[in-house]
Amino acid sequence: MKKLKIIIITGLSGSGKSTAISAFEDAGFYCVDNMPVALLPKFLELPIESDSEIAGLAFVMDLREKSFLSRYPFVFDSLKEKGYRFKILFLEAEEETLLKRYSQTRRHHPLSQDKSLLEGIRIEQDQLKDLKRTADKIIDTSRYNVHKLKSVINYIAQQSKIFAPMKINILSFGFKYGTPHDASLIMDVRFLANPYFVPELKALNGKSPDIKNYVLNNNEATRFLKKYLGLLDYLIPLYEKEGKSYLTIAVGCTGGRHRSVSIAEAIFEHIKKPGRQIIITHRDISL
Repeated sequence: MKKLKIIIITGLSGSGKSTAISAFEDAGFYCVDNMPVALLPKFLELPIESDSEIAGLAFVMDLREKSFLSRYPFVFDSLKEKGYRFKILFLEAEEETLLKRYSQTRRHHPLSQDKSLLEGIRIEQDQLKDLKRTADKIIDTSRYNVHKLKSVINYIAQQSKIFAPMKINILSFGFKYGTPHDASLIMDVRFLANPYFVPELKALNGKSPDIKNYVLNNNEATRFLKKYLGLLDYLIPLYEKEGKSYLTIAVGCTGGRHRSVSIAEAIFEHIKKPGRQIIITHRDISL
């Protein structure tokens, strides 16, 4: 667990902590909202680091927990002594912005039960001033909408996380059975010669050497693959750089048994390389 990046998200109520942890989750972090600070040491003892899919850990901790202020200094110091390294991300916003956000959402401020909303905000600002001084990064979200804040947090997540390779799924399918809803890229290869109409090939599928030879070894397929594989060689590193966790490259023909299977196999062979997590799935090959 000590090898994983650990982010503590804290700050003022209404400053965007829920949006922040959602962005960390999208970036591949294991996230826990409203984590009791006293449970953090026990949680970090769990064997989560064995899961290679996890890019890091992110926890929201704030005044919703009654004992947070009194306990966090001891817990954080003891974790540092044990060798854990974590960063504190403190979110805040101007009073006018916080008042507007609470008015729009009709939420209750955790410290305004018997006080006005403005009084609750100012009390929280005062109570968190020491924690704010220890923060590794402070973000004023007053001028941020949800999308802008997610973009800022995503950049921080990419800088903070242990690299988790993007998972690539090469998927062949038949249009007659419906297009895959989870596909990132869809290529229609029904323009290629169809072995279905060749009697001695009809019963075979696209993994067969005879079908591959029929589908791939002609000028049209050669030109197509050169252009499409070149496009994938350009796009995949950009998706990896952007922090995309999953990429599904779908290839479709009429029935999903012949042309799409052979082309998907060719794509798989071209883009596979050490360190890249890639699988190939033939959805309709047996239908």
